[in-house]
Amino acid sequence: MAVEKRKPPVDRKFVTALSRGLEVLRCFGPRDRWLANQEIARRTGLAKPTVSRLAYTLTRLGHLRWSETTNKYALGSAAIRLGFAALGQMDVRRVARPFLQELSEYTKASVHLAVNDRLSMQVVDTYWNSASFVIDIGSRVPVATTSLGRAYVSALPPPERKGILEAMRLDRPADWPVNRKRMEQAFRDHDAFGLCFGVGDWRREINAVAAPLPLPDGAGIVVVGVSGAAFQLEPETLKRDVGPRLLALLGNVRSGLSPGREAEGG
Repeated sequence: MAVEKRKPPVDRKFVTALSRGLEVLRCFGPRDRWLANQEIARRTGLAKPTVSRLAYTLTRLGHLRWSETTNKYALGSAAIRLGFAALGQMDVRRVARPFLQELSEYTKASVHLAVNDRLSMQVVDTYWNSASFVIDIGSRVPVATTSLGRAYVSALPPPERKGILEAMRLDRPADWPVNRKRMEQAFRDHDAFGLCFGVGDWRREINAVAAPLPLPDGAGIVVVGVSGAAFQLEPETLKRDVGPRLLALLGNVRSGLSPGREAEGG
């Protein structure tokens, strides 16, 4: 007797149309000033007619703007306001800023504050000088091949860690054997030092170190990382000098986020 296959339960609270609209907005990165319908459809996996209707609606609402000259879309003022509102509500940015700047000046490298966005890490604050490698606010870098991503995954509870590792495997199966070994090494480094490293993995000429910071009250995990030229940030320099300073920075930020300090500052 054949066993009847049960369909997964339907989440009646989930609004699919809203989800698709937000996926359209997610397509735009810092370097994507204008995107055509065809490119949006490719990135979202949605049909072109669906993309056309969603883009039209988002344009009417001010989240996108349309160029008659190029027949392409760019983010509109409403979407930009939402982004700045979200950044403004991140207390950790306010607390971390002086420490990020101080570490950037000491290392002559870029120092970033990042949050997770699925299989990417998104930079929400950054400091650099003229001699350092620049990743601007809003930039996304891959979880799989960066110290920022490895630090984030290392801090996850086991079920969530398992889920994101599986997503990485499915996203790039050909790269998974190498990425899995590097992730496993990152977990060992995190257990031993509280740090995760990227030595020429994302870009051959760039070395980096990062550490996670779980926010109070279960508000998520942010990651602080330092990246720069490989000749400038050699592996031993990352482990013996920059890494300990990064951990001290996290301690200062954690202290600044504590309820007692917030009340004292108010």
